[in-house]
Amino acid sequence: MNSRHDSELATLGGGCFWCLEAAFMQLAGVESVVSGYAGGQMRNPDYRSVCSGDSGHAEVVQVRFDPAVIDYRTLLQAFFAIHDPTTPDRQGNDVGSQYRSVIFTHTAAQEQIAGAVIAEFTAAKTWPAPIVTAVSPAAIDGMPMSATFWPAEDHHQNYFARHPEQSYCQVVVAPKAAKLRKVFAGRLK
Repeated sequence: MNSRHDSELATLGGGCFWCLEAAFMQLAGVESVVSGYAGGQMRNPDYRSVCSGDSGHAEVVQVRFDPAVIDYRTLLQAFFAIHDPTTPDRQGNDVGSQYRSVIFTHTAAQEQIAGAVIAEFTAAKTWPAPIVTAVSPAAIDGMPMSATFWPAEDHHQNYFARHPEQSYCQVVVAPKAAKLRKVFAGRLK
């Protein structure tokens, strides 16, 4: 927590969580990024169950950010800049419902902002195909388990920073992190 402002959470799924984590960690105001799973029916899912499609979860990141430094709208703009929100259950060669584009909102304000950002991109015809990003409420006490965020296994956390030489990191993660640095150059740490 910041001494002057409370931090907030954003929970986003847009393909492989390694890509999202590496990109968001570069932004000023982002305090932490945790890779995990949300949107499924299984308690305590693991990578195998999520990748099999049996759990119904998406790979997501939970971003803790200081809204005095970076607002939710800007985080969503970064999110849309680093993945293709028009491909259902797919990001590049990563195929399956676990790679779906989804925004789990934590407040009514986040839900409103997510809808507005999607409407703005749609009106601007930013992509040649329609945006398929789902907007769903994140888990709050008393809500269904499907909205619960489950942290991924330890070896998935901070993956790109620990394995930059790995081929997937070089071919898929690094270009997304580089794109974010280019598009959001004025917002980097």
